[in-house]
Amino acid sequence: MATIEFLLNGTPKQCHVPPDTSILTLLRDHLGITGTKEGCASGDCGACTVTINNPNDTQSRFLSVNACITPAHQLHGQHVITVEGLATEGNLHPAQQAMVECHGSQCGFCTPGIVMSLFTLHANQQHRPTPLTPETLEATLGGNLCRCTGYRPIRDAALSMQDVSWEAPQWLDASQPASHPLHVPESTAENEPLFVQPTTLAELADARYHYPDARLVAGATDLWLESTQRLTALNQLIDTTRVTELRQIEEATFQAQSGWWVGAGVTYSQLEPLLNSHFPAFAHLLHRLGSQQVRNRGTLGGNIANASPIGDTPPVLLALNAWVELTSHDDTRQLLLSDFFIDYKKTALAADEVISRIFIPQLAESATLRVWKLSKRREDDITAVLGVFSYCVNKGVMEDVRIAFGGMAAIPKRASQTETALEGQPISKASFQAAQRALAKEFQPMSDVRGSQHYRQQAALNLLERLYLSLSSPNQEVMLHAYAH
Repeated sequence: MATIEFLLNGTPKQCHVPPDTSILTLLRDHLGITGTKEGCASGDCGACTVTINNPNDTQSRFLSVNACITPAHQLHGQHVITVEGLATEGNLHPAQQAMVECHGSQCGFCTPGIVMSLFTLHANQQHRPTPLTPETLEATLGGNLCRCTGYRPIRDAALSMQDVSWEAPQWLDASQPASHPLHVPESTAENEPLFVQPTTLAELADARYHYPDARLVAGATDLWLESTQRLTALNQLIDTTRVTELRQIEEATFQAQSGWWVGAGVTYSQLEPLLNSHFPAFAHLLHRLGSQQVRNRGTLGGNIANASPIGDTPPVLLALNAWVELTSHDDTRQLLLSDFFIDYKKTALAADEVISRIFIPQLAESATLRVWKLSKRREDDITAVLGVFSYCVNKGVMEDVRIAFGGMAAIPKRASQTETALEGQPISKASFQAAQRALAKEFQPMSDVRGSQHYRQQAALNLLERLYLSLSSPNQEVMLHAYAH
């Protein structure tokens, strides 16, 4: 198995560890760097937050990530910064100094992760100064939980750290010596440890062909829970994060529609500028999709391939009539996303195929997209029900209606009967009551810890009612409750 070569707080490191080693385990157990803590081991609490930077990419930002669910081998050629590396010559980093002066640390267990999130914000502000808005601050700290309820002084520290003088150490912008890619070996015995890191789509497809039982790993925000929560061995992994074609966004025309091909490896953070410009309702959903640490890692293709019935992006893409491109070692095919999901965790993806791109059609000028997510917490929580509504209104009549739900079936699914009930109908109580009757018969959701079957059915009907009320009173925001947005 290949040796990982990376920078740790400016110092070159080489490590030889199993494929299912996380960055957290690498730091604490193999390198003795114990400032980074394990809190939840599932990417929820942020105690393990570290910062990653690609020193050979001048356009790269500093990214906060959850070390507990990030594969250590993905550090190859990267620079990881931990809380141990921030103080220089006895001088604390502004994030640390501000936390001290604002009394932002209580029990201290979560503090290293909070400091690293603030360091990431500070470092990016130094490279590209922007106003520190409440939204930016909320996004920065949204993935760091303080069990001692010390959020106010932590917020004060974030607001004051820019006023602390600091001279960046030289190693912060150090260049990592060119490192060889982790290529596919010519032969590997079954169950023998394997971690390959292709750099082209052709190499990825070949790896998939030669190792059909190996697991594909991108952001690992869901896959790695199999290791940390279920203690499942992940011995054979194919890493998709270095494949150039999977990280591109291209404006294009496909099936006579204008839109964008989005590489399957594009992260939520990288996707955000496109959504802000063309799909603001979709962009708003991203703020409720995990934490910033998760959005820095999770990929659009991974969310689709995971095929979870409560995945956040598939219902939106279904309502937008998106397509997926599937690539194997000898073929490429495209199909509507609505044909991709077959049954619970079952998709049209063949054993030797990977999702290479997703085509997102541009909304018509007259179209409106609404995305409403219901969950127990406003941020960093899994969906109970997610409703997406795309439509045009022409002289008071509903047209081109597309409705999709997550959390209502074994797969993310279009509500075709409900769409038919509304198509060509006026915006009236009678029309929407007919649509609600259709919706009540269309899904048989399951009951689980996030909601009973009855709750989900009623919640979906309420979202449809919210759409009616919103259309009836276009100048008034209609809210179900504080978390229904």
